[in-house]
Amino acid sequence: MIARNTAFTYKGKPIDAKQIGRELGVRYVLEGSVRRTGDQVRVNAQLIDAESGAHLWADRFDTNRANLAETQSEIIGRLAWTLNIALLSDASRRIEHENAVDPEARDLVMRGWAWWYGPQSPKAAQEALGAFEHALKIDPRSSEARIGIARLLVAKLTTGWSSSSFQQDEVQQTVAQAERLLIEAIASDPNQPMAYAVLGVLRRTQARLNESRIAFEKAISLDPNFEWANMQLGWTLQFLGELGDAIALGEKSLRLSPRDPNISYRYMLLGYCQLVSNHVDEAIDLLIKGRTANPRDWLFSFGLAGALALKGDLDAAKSALAESLKLRPEVNSLAQWHAWVPWTSKTNSPRYWALEDKTLGEGLRRIGFPEE
Repeated sequence: MIARNTAFTYKGKPIDAKQIGRELGVRYVLEGSVRRTGDQVRVNAQLIDAESGAHLWADRFDTNRANLAETQSEIIGRLAWTLNIALLSDASRRIEHENAVDPEARDLVMRGWAWWYGPQSPKAAQEALGAFEHALKIDPRSSEARIGIARLLVAKLTTGWSSSSFQQDEVQQTVAQAERLLIEAIASDPNQPMAYAVLGVLRRTQARLNESRIAFEKAISLDPNFEWANMQLGWTLQFLGELGDAIALGEKSLRLSPRDPNISYRYMLLGYCQLVSNHVDEAIDLLIKGRTANPRDWLFSFGLAGALALKGDLDAAKSALAESLKLRPEVNSLAQWHAWVPWTSKTNSPRYWALEDKTLGEGLRRIGFPEE
């Protein structure tokens, strides 16, 4: 990265990205402009490959002049997060092309994160896990490979991408392996925000919600622009019953990453927060947006079934529930729902459970969803 004083010497000059790359010895050039029309301000930014001149990514940010100072840090945060993903994706393509025969550990780690930050699917998860595991074999000291493997193991716990269900001993083994890898990674490098963020998700799956919150807050203190950690902290705060703060983080997450290929999970967080807050119309809108972005995830249809039933649209609610059961047949009662997400149970999350039981639970009961 080149200091801004040097970068500003090119301001307003008709010099192309290839020339800047040659003169400064940089691989990428971030180009931007600010346009003001009345009280509206638009910031345009684009990432350019300095070798080829190809445009890799572009985005724009609109705000009001009165809010410009307030919005500045959020624009920087959104740029930092989105650029990180864009650079990972480009580097992964380059590595795959140049080092296909004998990739290095760091190459494989980059490739793993590129798989993970793309559209999520069981295949993408398996590819990412394979890249991280290969990296750890090449370099057994790699804390980044450990964090990557732990991230995929925790995803396996929370989404079940490897199979439709887990045996209890498999769950315990997965938790133990993920925890060991994270502890080793943090001991090796205590300043890696991703390690604490993954630990936060792991603690949530263990229904250790206060510890989950602390881990996410540590990750965000290390990297305030870490969008995924902000979103995940929102989930934990939701289950702690702090819905206002959870909604604020969900909305911040949407602003930081509005074109994320996995944007559906931001809609899911906000949709469930609005549902258990008994804001039914808002919940329906958000959950439909999420289902449109990711029709494979049953949780959208499950939440929609409860929300539509609360609204009184019982036929649409039953249709949504049928869709949920088709995608996840084992979650066929409220008891099975709380077994699937044990951190939402009456024992583990009493404040959240009381809110959910009067909203999502009540809606599902209206369309005949059994208790047991």
